[in-house]
Amino acid sequence: MKRREFITLLGGAAAWPLAVRAQQQATVPVIGFINSASPSYFATAGAFRDGLKEAGYVEGQNVAIEYRWAEGHYDRLPELARDLVDRQVAVIFAGGGTDPAKAAQAATTKIPIVFVGAADPVRTGLVASLSRPGANITGVSLLASVLDAKKLGLFHELVPQASVIGALINPNYPEANLQLEEFQAAASRLGVRSVVLPAGSQTDINTVFGTLVQQHVDALVISTDPLFAALRDQLVALAARHSIPVMYFQSEFVTAGGLISYGPHFADGYRQGGVYVGRVLKGEKPADLPVMQPTRFQLVINLQTAKALGLSVPPSLFAIADEVIE
Repeated sequence: MKRREFITLLGGAAAWPLAVRAQQQATVPVIGFINSASPSYFATAGAFRDGLKEAGYVEGQNVAIEYRWAEGHYDRLPELARDLVDRQVAVIFAGGGTDPAKAAQAATTKIPIVFVGAADPVRTGLVASLSRPGANITGVSLLASVLDAKKLGLFHELVPQASVIGALINPNYPEANLQLEEFQAAASRLGVRSVVLPAGSQTDINTVFGTLVQQHVDALVISTDPLFAALRDQLVALAARHSIPVMYFQSEFVTAGGLISYGPHFADGYRQGGVYVGRVLKGEKPADLPVMQPTRFQLVINLQTAKALGLSVPPSLFAIADEVIE
């Protein structure tokens, strides 16, 4: 064999693995990820990736993820969704409330969409029904937005002396009106006066806490909203500074020093969403995948925070609490 031919052959053999790798990378499916909050909020990212792994997909190995964050600016969601559609992703995962899923739904009728949201997907028009979602969308409904009455009842057991209870509600949240109705009805049944405190931004939250004394608010319920989840540390710090008992909707608030929380297991919901994304990547159609719902809800209490506020946790709450942080 001539030397030139040998070098050419050797060079081709060396280049072959590179060509194969390039081809493999080109065929890796891409997940379009859209969320109304910020990366710092997405504490359940690990759970979502766990779900993908259960379905046989690992980011950076056999699947890629294009992330789009609205950073709390809901008006940016339609543009972000269209960008993912233009990117021709294989599937869109929408988290952080109903609005990201609605933006994706408006942007495409062809690309499969998997959502994880706290609001009722039927009431908000995302799906035709939970068992038969139809079209190109399915997902996980955490039902956290319809738990305000339950949250208030549990909270009242912890703070029975509170005669005025406020509700922090984001007026921009799709289920805000329903949250308001449930809270006011539950407060009326308990015989306490309700005060609605609207907050649609970080600045609004600071203002609200500054007026709690003027409003004679004895305790506060934080309604479910991605914005509030993103500002978890700020809310917990303000509650401590103003020495006010607060009921939250995620256990992460209590882990960070908050008093009490009640709600679905959000991490498990995102894990289930990851599993669904994997199943869609394997060829299953969203219309054939029923919307999943939570199988358990968590009551978490921070005993140290309760003591700091001068509160005694009644045996009835101790008996049903999933976790008590010492």
